[in-house]
Amino acid sequence: MDDPVPATLRVFLLEHIDSVAQLEALLLLRRVGKALPTEKVAAALYVPEPTASAELATLQSRGLIEGGPEGWRFVPNPMVDLLAETYAKALIPVTNIVHGNTLRLRRFADAFKFRKDS
Repeated sequence: MDDPVPATLRVFLLEHIDSVAQLEALLLLRRVGKALPTEKVAAALYVPEPTASAELATLQSRGLIEGGPEGWRFVPNPMVDLLAETYAKALIPVTNIVHGNTLRLRRFADAFKFRKDS
């Protein structure tokens, strides 16, 4: 059976998405098509505001969304369009990629490493 997640999308997910909350926030902003404040994103995702804020800041740092006075806005990206299309048809395979992302775990562990220059 063919993999329902194209290889290019798999790479995108591994490099840019650390959690299902990030994935859902990104797709929400794409779908809404206008700026949303953090509290609305948090409510839509059923997560606390600080969690939503952190996830949105990470997406912004990766150039996938932008923040402004009105809130957070989606930055058009063909890979995110492919993600939305694939996620609608293959939710479990996409979320399995996100959950199994060892790069995400490595980034988390690196945050706790002591550096000589610190």
